[in-house]
Amino acid sequence: MSGTVASLWRHPIKSHGREEVDAVTLVAGRTMPGDRVWAVAHDASQATSAAWASCVNFTRVAKAPALMAVTARYDEAAGTVTLTHPERATLAFDPDAEPEALLDWVAPLMPADRAAPARIVRVPGRGMTDGDFPSVTLCNLASHRAVEQRIGRPLSIHRWRGNIWIDGLAPWEEFDWIGREVQLGDAVLRVRERTDRCLATAANPETGRRDADTLGALDSWGHRDFSVRAEVLRGGAVGPGDRVAPL
Repeated sequence: MSGTVASLWRHPIKSHGREEVDAVTLVAGRTMPGDRVWAVAHDASQATSAAWASCVNFTRVAKAPALMAVTARYDEAAGTVTLTHPERATLAFDPDAEPEALLDWVAPLMPADRAAPARIVRVPGRGMTDGDFPSVTLCNLASHRAVEQRIGRPLSIHRWRGNIWIDGLAPWEEFDWIGREVQLGDAVLRVRERTDRCLATAANPETGRRDADTLGALDSWGHRDFSVRAEVLRGGAVGPGDRVAPL
């Protein structure tokens, strides 16, 4: 069964904001352009800018739900990111040149009993996605609607922090793509694994407060997975309305 691309999203700083983009050109072996370019290492982290590191090394929504309410705008030409949050003044800064600006801005949003943000990490050419390979996250709107129905009320898609949202599929059809190649617009991706989910998805993207038992809803299907991670095999342009189909 085929679908269509509904929307495209990137997260310039891991766990610190989301941004919709009109179109994207995927590159073989790379993450979504502009996605998770930076990550915020906490004061107990072993992460460096020399190599990819797992999510436990970074400040993230699972431990600091207020971060879910951050939105972002990334000006790639200027190298600047603009962040907004309902409880903070707007911040525009260069993550490479002004890391302390983000650390100061985000400090009031962090729980007192969690490791504090300590530094910004950037691995050249490698977005800090959760998987141990450069991945693009494909999300199915029908699966999202199934979770909404199970919980009994509308939910924002931003709880899942995905890259490419697809409409026109059956619920959970994306899980059948594991190990298969899928064409999206001009690009071809291989779907490698399901995306396992954590407490981050319980937080409301408007308020930054936990208000939905998303994990409990997923448990009712016998798993805690939502969306799939894919690697780009053949680069190309992808935009809303493009056909999505397994090959």
